[in-house]
Amino acid sequence: MADTTVKVDSEVRDRLAAVAAAHGKSLRAFLGDLAAQEENHLKLAEATAIFQEVTGRPGIAEAFDAAFPEEAPAPVGVTGRAA
Repeated sequence: MADTTVKVDSEVRDRLAAVAAAHGKSLRAFLGDLAAQEENHLKLAEATAIFQEVTGRPGIAEAFDAAFPEEAPAPVGVTGRAA
């Protein structure tokens, strides 16, 4: 992978370097980790939105419970199952 230069204000560079050092990382490693974390946050937000859309559809919870009865939550007020 080729190196590149990113121009930022020296104050921003110093703040990033300080945070990287606090994590025991080089600025290069810290920025790489930060990019990966942000990519994961974006993917998680997208997956959450899709999950909420799907689970909000009428009848989906009942269909899931019918298809997977062992995984269905206990009725409200029931604290355990009989053995």
